[in-house]
Amino acid sequence: MEKEIKRIYRIAILGSESTGKTTLARSLALRFQTQWVPEYAREYMSIQTDSYTIADIVEIAKHQLEEESQLSIRSNKLLFVDTELITSKIWCEDVFGFCPDWIDDQILNHTYDLYLLTANDLPWIADPVRVNPQRRDYFHNLYLKVLQENKFPFEVISGRYESRLFSAISALKKHLGEFE
Repeated sequence: MEKEIKRIYRIAILGSESTGKTTLARSLALRFQTQWVPEYAREYMSIQTDSYTIADIVEIAKHQLEEESQLSIRSNKLLFVDTELITSKIWCEDVFGFCPDWIDDQILNHTYDLYLLTANDLPWIADPVRVNPQRRDYFHNLYLKVLQENKFPFEVISGRYESRLFSAISALKKHLGEFE
């Protein structure tokens, strides 16, 4: 008997720093009783003592995809990904002036069923790996540009914490249907 392959809808959550991506990913996974992929860059950068290189960003991106692959096996219909490779692209271009072809290729070949772009309407909360409180609008516009240029399905998620969750659930239903 052939084993049935289950369909996993992958939802990427991206946006500027301190816009509630992790909270939203965790809350959605809890709501839908499924898995979420934490942002590996946070873990990596919290132990990185030197300044980072383009090779570090590529390593982070590869590890992020690996984690996503592993957690998708244990997912229940939906997999929420806290930050994906568009973030790697934007950081590479901002810090180093270019993006490696490998990351650009992965963005086009490893797409998501829906992208949730978090708005900058939450207060900035400082932590050791956040560095751009004054540039959140700038980065938000870069994310928006990449999503639009590639015609990726996306919704901007705004509002305070609980309303963000409800907005994200509405976006899921609008783009992917019911999951109950």
